[in-house]
Amino acid sequence: MRLSTFLLFSLTKLRCAFPFTSSRSKVQNPLISSNLKERNTSFSSLSLSLLFAKKKEVKKETKLGMTVKKDDNFGEWYSEVVVHSEMIEYYDISGCYILRPQAMSIWETLQAFFDPEIKKMGIKNAYFPLFVTENVLQKEKDHIEGFAPEVAWVTKSGKSDLEVPIAIRPTSETVMYPYFAKWIRGHRDLPLKLNQWCNVVRWEFSNPTPFIRSREFLWQEGHTAFATKEEADQEVLEILELYRRVYEEYLAVPVIKGRKSELEKFAGGLYTTSVEAFIPHTGRGIQGATSHCLGQNFAKMFQINFEDDKGEKGMVWQNSWAYSSRTIGVMVMVHGDDKGLVLPPKVASVQVMVIPVPYKDADTTAIKAACESTVKELNTAAVRADLDTRENYSPGWKYSHWEMKGIPLRIEIGPRDLEKSQVRLVRRDTGAKVDVPMTELVEKVQKILLSIQENLFNTAKEKRDACIEKVHTWDEFTTALNNKKLIFAPWCDEKEVEEDAKARTKGDHGAAKTLCSPLDQPEITEGTVCFASGKPAKKWTYWGRSY
Repeated sequence: MRLSTFLLFSLTKLRCAFPFTSSRSKVQNPLISSNLKERNTSFSSLSLSLLFAKKKEVKKETKLGMTVKKDDNFGEWYSEVVVHSEMIEYYDISGCYILRPQAMSIWETLQAFFDPEIKKMGIKNAYFPLFVTENVLQKEKDHIEGFAPEVAWVTKSGKSDLEVPIAIRPTSETVMYPYFAKWIRGHRDLPLKLNQWCNVVRWEFSNPTPFIRSREFLWQEGHTAFATKEEADQEVLEILELYRRVYEEYLAVPVIKGRKSELEKFAGGLYTTSVEAFIPHTGRGIQGATSHCLGQNFAKMFQINFEDDKGEKGMVWQNSWAYSSRTIGVMVMVHGDDKGLVLPPKVASVQVMVIPVPYKDADTTAIKAACESTVKELNTAAVRADLDTRENYSPGWKYSHWEMKGIPLRIEIGPRDLEKSQVRLVRRDTGAKVDVPMTELVEKVQKILLSIQENLFNTAKEKRDACIEKVHTWDEFTTALNNKKLIFAPWCDEKEVEEDAKARTKGDHGAAKTLCSPLDQPEITEGTVCFASGKPAKKWTYWGRSY
């Protein structure tokens, strides 16, 4: 007997000695089947060696199982989640990541929502080159100063030095606006509304984090020009509302719509609005997306002028706005748990995973047929369902695997389910289980998916709101900051005061800064003073540490 045949025969006997357990028993460890440990059966030393070799091999191949809890080490937990759930793979260039299909499908879902919405607003898609010359990039000095440390440069072609270095776009204002000046001549050329779906490169930073801060990332960037400021102001808010919907309606992440301070606004712009999220586990805010009114600064630099209907010359008013693949990282941070990823149903490429649960001596053919029929029925009803028919993994292993990948809903079908003409549904968000008649399957699944989407948002909002602390004094502010709170404070709206607050709170965990002043402002009662300066307060503002 050849050695390979002998090994296969021995392992087959081991598998027969340890059959897969029922799904209704305790879920097995994804790496080591619990019933293998509990059986009190003697084996030859060779059999045991083969068994442990097999377990080691499976661990190496699957890489399943979270080793770090979210509360214990958030950074390591996050790194494990995005890799083990097959969202990203690390690349051999620091700060660059491969977006795997599970992540790209989320990006495509967000794009499928956002793109038609902006087209309703008269915005058209275009594409501009990745490269920009140095003289054009430097034309708007205030703007490029904010990006200068992050600009990547092409200096060689093969072994030859380029006569003029070429920058890779960190953003596209300076790429697009020379052509806006060419295309806009009179009022009939306005408004000009363009958007592009592309990648950008921002090179210099010390702590790259998948999705959150990477050297290359995906985004959309809109660039528009209007005859009047009123038109530009209106669009800023319309786009901001679309960004709120991206986060709250699709990613189930609560955000605050607000206006950035002068210190935090887009360099070279008139004002910046944003949607701000908050990560309770780290006590840090995170800028979700931005909608900028650029005013006429870029129009002046690039000579984007037009003649109005009265024959008078004027400069256009411009906006730019963007959201990026950072959205996916925010979703992971907010919803993920110690089992891995948790996906909102609206963005999950697979909303329901069907798993057959064969008992010993069960009619596996009938079970498989019921599973296939279930998937077909759900897919016909526009529910994204799939089937796991792998025979070399136990049901318990599969449960852990799909929980790790964040699939919103699991369906189990075993012999008892066939007898009762039912299926068992298991929610990823709460772990709740319910048996449902097959005749009610589609209706129940659709309702539960809606419930999961709502529950994820409501739970995230409750956790976020529990972290908001309203303060009035500097001592209250610093205490709240050290307790990882999202701070809401009256502020005098002075740049020097914000700079001083950042300097006074600078430390190992980063300085505090303004996140945004909410558009929906509470009343400033008479006598309310700034928490940091004691001067009369002009607005309520969210403060905190941020990513």
